[in-house]
Amino acid sequence: MTRSDEWPRGDERVRLALRVLSLGLGVFFLAMSLNKLDWFGNPDLLAQRFHRWLPHASPYARVYLEWVAIPGAPLFARLVPLGEFVTALAMFTGVFTDIAAAAALLMVLNFHLATSAFSSPEFFRDGTGFPIIAALLALALGGGRLPYALRSFQGPSRESPPLPHGAISK
Repeated sequence: MTRSDEWPRGDERVRLALRVLSLGLGVFFLAMSLNKLDWFGNPDLLAQRFHRWLPHASPYARVYLEWVAIPGAPLFARLVPLGEFVTALAMFTGVFTDIAAAAALLMVLNFHLATSAFSSPEFFRDGTGFPIIAALLALALGGGRLPYALRSFQGPSRESPPLPHGAISK
């Protein structure tokens, strides 16, 4: 049995919790990216999906699908799986986790916009809705410099180094 003073306290405990969250999201985004590998060779698979959503789309989603998603399908068919894979890599390694979470948040919001999810009561029960959005937002806000991350690629620390004993800060 571990003693309570051996368990991380305060900010370190929160950072550890965010690291666990990033690993879970890494698994999610890896699975999502692997599920879309066919899109690289056949971007029509994504365009066909957009066309299936169009007849049932809310007015805001219809505009988005017709003006952005369908014309951009060949580009999005390659960017989405790549973005999901890079997000998974960032979540696993802990490198640029906050930046990857912010970018992934935009991808997830983009998906829900295209599917008209925001106007459906089902959105509140969808596991890829609020739970993923909240988790990504938490990591975007606090996911920098998490424990057990590959530090060598993160560059200098965002925190100021400690001042020598007796030094006065400006």
